[in-house]
Amino acid sequence: MKQYYQMKDKHPDAIMLFRVGDFYETFSDDAIRASEILGITLTKRANGSASYVELAGFPHHAIDTYLPKLVRAGMRVAIVEQLEDPKKTKTLVKRGIVELVTPGVSYNDNVLEHRENNFLACIHMEKKSAGIAFLDASTGEFLTAEGNFEYIDKLLGNFQPKEVLYQRGKEKQFHELFGGKFYTFTMDDWMFTESAAKDRLLRHFETTSLKGFGVQTLRDGIIASGAVLHYLDITKHSKAAHVTQLSRIEEDRYVWLDKFTVRNLELFGALNDGAGTLSGVMDKTLSPMGARLLKRWIALPLKDAALITDRLSVVNYFFNKEEVSLSIGDEIQQIGDLERIISKVAVGRVSPREVVQLKNALLAIDPIRNYCMASGNDGLLKIGDQLNPCASVREKIQKEIHADPPNMVSKGGVIADGVCEELDDLRKISFTGKDYLLQMQMREIERTGITSLKIAFNNVFGYYIEVRNTHKDKVPEEWIRKQTLVSAERYITQELKDYEEKILGAEEKIQALETRLYNELVLGIADYISTIQLNAAMIGRLDCLLSFAKLAKENNYNCPSINDSEIIDIKQGRHPVIEKQLPIDEKYIANDVYLDNESQQVIIITGPNMAGKSALLRQTALIVLMAQIGSFVPAKEANIGCVDKIFTRVGASDNISLGESTFMVEMNEAASILNNLSSRSLILFDELGRGTSTYDGISIAWSIVEYIHENSNSRAKTLFATHYHELNEMEKSFSRVKNFNVSVKEVDNKVIFLRKLVSGGSNHSFGIHVARMAGMPKSIVKRADEILLQLEGKQNGESLAKPIGEIAQQREGYQMSFFQLDDPVLLQIRNEISDLDINNLTPIEALNKLNEIKKISGL
Repeated sequence: MKQYYQMKDKHPDAIMLFRVGDFYETFSDDAIRASEILGITLTKRANGSASYVELAGFPHHAIDTYLPKLVRAGMRVAIVEQLEDPKKTKTLVKRGIVELVTPGVSYNDNVLEHRENNFLACIHMEKKSAGIAFLDASTGEFLTAEGNFEYIDKLLGNFQPKEVLYQRGKEKQFHELFGGKFYTFTMDDWMFTESAAKDRLLRHFETTSLKGFGVQTLRDGIIASGAVLHYLDITKHSKAAHVTQLSRIEEDRYVWLDKFTVRNLELFGALNDGAGTLSGVMDKTLSPMGARLLKRWIALPLKDAALITDRLSVVNYFFNKEEVSLSIGDEIQQIGDLERIISKVAVGRVSPREVVQLKNALLAIDPIRNYCMASGNDGLLKIGDQLNPCASVREKIQKEIHADPPNMVSKGGVIADGVCEELDDLRKISFTGKDYLLQMQMREIERTGITSLKIAFNNVFGYYIEVRNTHKDKVPEEWIRKQTLVSAERYITQELKDYEEKILGAEEKIQALETRLYNELVLGIADYISTIQLNAAMIGRLDCLLSFAKLAKENNYNCPSINDSEIIDIKQGRHPVIEKQLPIDEKYIANDVYLDNESQQVIIITGPNMAGKSALLRQTALIVLMAQIGSFVPAKEANIGCVDKIFTRVGASDNISLGESTFMVEMNEAASILNNLSSRSLILFDELGRGTSTYDGISIAWSIVEYIHENSNSRAKTLFATHYHELNEMEKSFSRVKNFNVSVKEVDNKVIFLRKLVSGGSNHSFGIHVARMAGMPKSIVKRADEILLQLEGKQNGESLAKPIGEIAQQREGYQMSFFQLDDPVLLQIRNEISDLDINNLTPIEALNKLNEIKKISGL
């Protein structure tokens, strides 16, 4: 226990899995937490003469089952192993922490999600700006950037790290800037100095400068990146040869998507249970590398028309060459998670089965490369050029590893026959030992004529030859007598002793030899880390582009035209997610949207609730986003002038935990938009201002539209959906503001939603009709109609306020007096009738009530 507490002091915040024989044990508070999370039995053990300590444990071979549960519960887990063979020591077994597993640093397949990155982020905060680094230890991706706090917050939203590191003592600043939704860990301030960070980076990359990575000017980014590597040292993950480069996230290359937009457009997570997401609809990838890259592409759409067109040309090629697409797809499916396998090679954690999978992946790269080189497509030729089948590695694995090896080297049978003569001999001895002894026995019987001779084994002196006393005189002189029994003698020979040495040590030697040969092979593969990582990156890219082609085929998408104009012209656009969730027999109503900076910069969309205004806004942004990541789009035709920022202000809810009302949330998001406008921005406002009074809301909405229209430096293209029909008046005063409405049709006092965008404003929202559709009690709907008429009358100069009696007379359930109320029987009948709720009365209740009234009247 003293040994345990010494190690626990180093990482008091981590659950310690302490190896004792064949078990991992947890003690004290760790045991209480572990038993709750893992559902294992909590018990006690004697600790010295007077006290007891809580204990909970599980078998060491079950660690892959239990470790992921602890990490997913947000625990840091320190793994303590026995560092020496207990058989070889007579004192306390030497132990040490071999790894600290955290949500942000893990190589365990059961902890990691195969189709998404497991980023560890580190933020270095200054007064007005910050640097950030992202490292996925499982793939070797290492990225950095710096900028204002808003930009850093946007990157956190885009990359969704599993763990965020920052400097101890800056907890308040971090929570004010980035909120409390991330799993965080604080580190000593000396790790956040420029000299310590730079030194750690140069040591890792074995260079004298960071200029080769293009990050030398990012002081804050360098500090954050260096601190990440210090964290790897702390968590005992210092083997990081697969982290071969540090890449800069270039802000100018990608479309700005802030966290509100990522959330409102439901790119990765749905706002409501059961709803779909864009990444869910678009993901037709066949490999984990492709799935991870697709999420990155969605989070970081391109701004460069030429780069987007390159992607589109490959998608177009796959779209038209179905046979080639299917063939490449079949090969990609054979590859598996090449990126994470080669990372495991670098850290020495790769299993024999994963090495065989690596071989299979390299085998599949050959035909993929051939397809690319034969395509004649520039984009595919570039990919094919960078693919390297690494034939020598592939052949070495094929030659040295069994085709179907066990998952662990210790199980044996990993190294193929014919690789090592010594290993082959040992296996022969180990597996054919009995046959050899039988042959020796037969040979000696024949040579000596002793028919009862037998070879046996005991623990005292190993293998021996036993001869009955009746044949004692036939024993050869060179045999050495070892033991005398009542009726027999036991002998040994030099040949038997030599063979004994071989056979007894064979199994241990086999394991040691297989382990050595396997480790040598893995070291040899490690020389190809960079090449195989490039292969993985190219396969991921190919997979994404293939996925876009498959998506376009399945969903009837078309190729957009991408250019540097300032026009967005979408013909027959559809919402990619909603159309997938419609019933089979229902067709999505497509719409046209045209925006430019000269004639139709701001579109004000009015129309009833449920008509599809919000869907129209979102689909416009999603079509633009899909086009700029290089995908075909759900539209008959799309002419997209590249946008540089997409902003959305869609819906809102109270953020009570931060003390913010609906209106405050709305204004925060709107302020973020208006402070970051550019002439290439696309803005979506949905129901802005509804969190406050009607006239306040109209005033704010009007002034925002006016500001966007009159801003001469940045004519941002804007879609503004609203219930404030007063905003339709803006079209008369502002030349680039146009009114549109989502049309409906009224038939027999019912409303049919046509979901079609047409020119002109609307002055009716049909809210009461929607309330009726939702099943609101009839009494409320009827009264709402009456109040609406009165409100509309007020607008014509009439007063809304009426005497209580007058309003009461209009209420349902109020019966006008037609009896002489001085008659007590009639008064009682009147009271019975006046208490009735006609709209909610069932037929049987009505008949019963009528029968009661009949009895009262005495009829």
